[in-house]
Amino acid sequence: MSANTSPAPTLESRLDAWSRGWRAPVFAALVALIAGLPGLFAMPPLDRDESRFAQATAQMLETGDYVNIKLQDQPRNKKPVGIHWLQAVAVEAVSAPEDRGIWAYRIPSLLGAMLAAAACAWGAAAFFGPRESLLSGAILGATFLLSTEAFIAKTDAALCGFTTLAMAGLARIYAAGLAGEKAGKGPKLAFWIGMAMAALIKGPVGLLVAILAVLALWAWDRRIGWLKQLGWSWGLILFAAIVLPWATMITIATDGAFWGAAVGGDLAPKLAGGHESHSGPFGYYALLSPLLLFPVTLLLPAALVLAWTGRKEPGVRFALCWLIPTWLMFEILPTKLAHYTLPAFGALAMLMAAALRAPLGLVPRIIGTALLALAGVAFATVCIVAWKTYAAPQALPLALLPALLFVAAAVAGGWLILRRQAAKALVTAGVLGILAHGTMAGLLAPRLDSLWLSKRLARALEATDLAPRAGAPGPVAVTGYSEPSMVFQLGTTTQLTDAQGAADAVDEGRPAVVEGREDEKFRAALAALGHAPRQAGEIKGLNYSDGDDEVLRIYRGEPRRHEAVETTDQPDAVTGAEAPAPVAEEAPR
Repeated sequence: MSANTSPAPTLESRLDAWSRGWRAPVFAALVALIAGLPGLFAMPPLDRDESRFAQATAQMLETGDYVNIKLQDQPRNKKPVGIHWLQAVAVEAVSAPEDRGIWAYRIPSLLGAMLAAAACAWGAAAFFGPRESLLSGAILGATFLLSTEAFIAKTDAALCGFTTLAMAGLARIYAAGLAGEKAGKGPKLAFWIGMAMAALIKGPVGLLVAILAVLALWAWDRRIGWLKQLGWSWGLILFAAIVLPWATMITIATDGAFWGAAVGGDLAPKLAGGHESHSGPFGYYALLSPLLLFPVTLLLPAALVLAWTGRKEPGVRFALCWLIPTWLMFEILPTKLAHYTLPAFGALAMLMAAALRAPLGLVPRIIGTALLALAGVAFATVCIVAWKTYAAPQALPLALLPALLFVAAAVAGGWLILRRQAAKALVTAGVLGILAHGTMAGLLAPRLDSLWLSKRLARALEATDLAPRAGAPGPVAVTGYSEPSMVFQLGTTTQLTDAQGAADAVDEGRPAVVEGREDEKFRAALAALGHAPRQAGEIKGLNYSDGDDEVLRIYRGEPRRHEAVETTDQPDAVTGAEAPAPVAEEAPR
């Protein structure tokens, strides 16, 4: 045997070689795609934000007005237009507004999650090795929070994607500055496009993340010269070219009312107190993090240890200056929602991946195992309780499958990390955790019939030939129930009214939907018009937005007088003879 024979390459070295260049971002994006895809198609339209965003986009497509944001006839002056434009492009490309397929409106969110994972991997490569780069993006793509936002048609996954892209560009510019090198045009372009699109999607949030990170780096390093490489001259022009056209048009179209409502009616109340009852104590996000990071929760303690021991490393320092100010900002903010800290998750993912460069200590491994077990058991419990409370008994296998996968992810991941096999623990827990989340969102959640009142109502109207979208007289009049998911599924012209308005609709030959608490007043108003109620269906379930049990009764419209003469099987509107009572549909509780 020759003395110059080189040793066989190890698994780690092969992974390093494979992860170089474009492969790490592409693999990370693929992880995010797999994690978010099941819910995109399976989940019904959600209340309330998702359906509000989707409905406003549908109206843009219906009217051709891409400047004003409206929900039926009411201005929706809360967020900028970016997400609506992205949704409109997606719907035009793969669907149509009249189809009311919520999956098409969710495509920008899924793409945003994929962009976040890919950008995280690309940014991490500025400081760490190829393996850590790949793991950073994959970790972010696998997190429960990002993979959930990936199938909800609102701003947060797209915001995370563009903010992470901007921060990845900033990371590469910072790393080049520390090395005394010139940053290429790619990182600069990524930064400015990311910042502009983040602003067009959710106003100042992305800008605040970047500004706070830069200020923290300046305070830490005591130098800021690297920031000169940001491409300020053309970058600001590019930013303005993306943001200012719509900002100008909406200012003119609403005579400045948009900004008054967006700042005074949406942003300011969140800064002043717990807006819309969404409040929580300081530490709220820290307490939620083991759940929101699942299945990579097992590396959270190791990442915190590295944050201290490796704080002098440029990559760790950058991640901390990205993570800490943003996290503190949202912890201090009185209004709290679980997804607010998502733009900082890329920094956490970098720290977790970097922590795997060296063997983990006993204490981080034990705490990581405990946190992973806590999260896995919590999600498994949610699956079983949700089935027991909201689904049919025969749906038990669909609850047991994700529950067992959640527990398996916790057990396998914890067992491997305690045996000093942290990388295998991450991969095993990650695969099982993604499968658990996918089966929960794709199989179990859509079968929780009691929660999906609007979906069942739309189907009941179609089954009874009362759906205006199928050619029945419309619009449907609804009283006592006004969730946006219903408006999205029944159509923009859906009439939200009172008991008298519902009775008038029946008198005009249109169907009416009456919530149980309004039923007595509706019947009285209908009797005053000389009609007897003709009930066509009944839907029972829970309105999860406000916690109320609902009973939605569907009533047929009265035929016109000349139609009544020709129709022998209709009840007599004068005598009040009533048709046979329909079979009530009640979801299992």
